[in-house]
Amino acid sequence: MAHSRYSHVVGFDDAPFARGHRGDVPVVGAVFAGLRLEGVVCGLVRRDGANATSTLTRLVATSKFAPQLQLVLLQGIALAGFNVVDLAALHHDLGIPVLAVARRRPRFDTIRRALLTRVPGGKRKWALIERLGPMEPVADIYVQRMGIPLADAQRVIARLAVHGNIPEPLRTAHLIAGGIGTGHSRGRT
Repeated sequence: MAHSRYSHVVGFDDAPFARGHRGDVPVVGAVFAGLRLEGVVCGLVRRDGANATSTLTRLVATSKFAPQLQLVLLQGIALAGFNVVDLAALHHDLGIPVLAVARRRPRFDTIRRALLTRVPGGKRKWALIERLGPMEPVADIYVQRMGIPLADAQRVIARLAVHGNIPEPLRTAHLIAGGIGTGHSRGRT
């Protein structure tokens, strides 16, 4: 049954950072069992860097929660600006499905232009995004997925999005990351 198959989930989001910030940005993972917060994992990813995939892999694989986790949720496909997560590699390395969630359909033309003109390694990062194809609409949000059927993704989102459209593990990670980054949690996820 899909409900129990995806009952242990970690949702990741990054902390806010100043526009001119260079260097590392905190990333927070909120670990849930059903709708209960079970724990938190934290790490650092480089602003516009290339270590998001390896950092998330390490945070999940070395955590005490790893044996139970069945799904990784991401707030978008990039952390710390344009540190693009390779969903296929994350899925492969962890052996569990990955689901990236966005409130709005991304403006891929704007993202492509920024990556190819202003971001180190932008061509490789754009190729990762392009390989995934367009985001799919699910319950008033958009998803990109690896290792999880669309019907299961819809069920997971419906079950975990109890306070709006964003699944609770992502909403919680967002609030914690905001508190770490600015001293208080910020608004919408």
